[in-house]
Amino acid sequence: MTWFSFAGRVWDRVEKTCLHLPIVLNTVLVFSITAEVSYLVLVEAPLQPDQKKTQWSTVWKTLHLLVQYFMFGNIIWNASLFLKTSPSIQGVFLGSEGMAQGWRYCYTCETHTPPRCSHCYDCKVCVLRRDHHCVFFGQCVGFRNYRYFLSCLLFMWTGLLYAVVMNAEVFIIILKEGVTLHSILLLLMPWIMLVSGQVTARAFAFAFIADTCVLGFLLVAAFLFFHLFLLLRGQTTREWYSIRRPYNLGLLGNLRHGLGTHWYICWLCPLIPSPLPGDGIHFQVTESLEPDPNRSR
Repeated sequence: MTWFSFAGRVWDRVEKTCLHLPIVLNTVLVFSITAEVSYLVLVEAPLQPDQKKTQWSTVWKTLHLLVQYFMFGNIIWNASLFLKTSPSIQGVFLGSEGMAQGWRYCYTCETHTPPRCSHCYDCKVCVLRRDHHCVFFGQCVGFRNYRYFLSCLLFMWTGLLYAVVMNAEVFIIILKEGVTLHSILLLLMPWIMLVSGQVTARAFAFAFIADTCVLGFLLVAAFLFFHLFLLLRGQTTREWYSIRRPYNLGLLGNLRHGLGTHWYICWLCPLIPSPLPGDGIHFQVTESLEPDPNRSR
């Protein structure tokens, strides 16, 4: 019995550690890419040697650093607010007198839950307007933190695009040989080139980060444009496969209910207030929530 209790405690610690690993990895990647691009701006750029000591060089570097740290600050700020803002039903008075079409009973939480709310077995609680459980942040995307999630994706995408452009330009200059078979192999297989002694550790570091930026850019772009598509349709990830869109309020209505009343500017900074028009419990519907048996996909 003692052995089983010890194994259970060890497993619980391993499970908790694994849940936080994606957050730690994302944090390390964001700081590493930011530090590497800052080095490129301060040391390697501008690309032409005769421009390095001109007045324009100082202005160029200052502008680049301001843009870079604006994006970096928004990523960190939105991510922290996303993690601090719980979308669950904990502390929310659901009420039973307002139960209507679309309400369900959650046997795990032992309570009635409103439409668009579902139980997350990772968070171990029901989440209001649950979209999905984000493994990269270790928390569900729901009614109250959707704005921060989408804004974080937006600035991660723009930041990675910026990093890809900076790495692509400077990387070719560092190699001093243009686009050759050697440079292509270094970009595609940096580890093999390093182990075989074909490149220096410095060139490998640039190539590895450049590859990471490209892969990260493609991954984040897929998530960002998919969620923009859902936002404009008034749907969540759990609802997108359905041909029915009972919560579709039109373009402006969907933006307002997803990002808040100041949807047109709130994405610039997480400090800009943008109150959500609803409460996450009752939703304006444009058609019946019950499926039409005479309507097929």
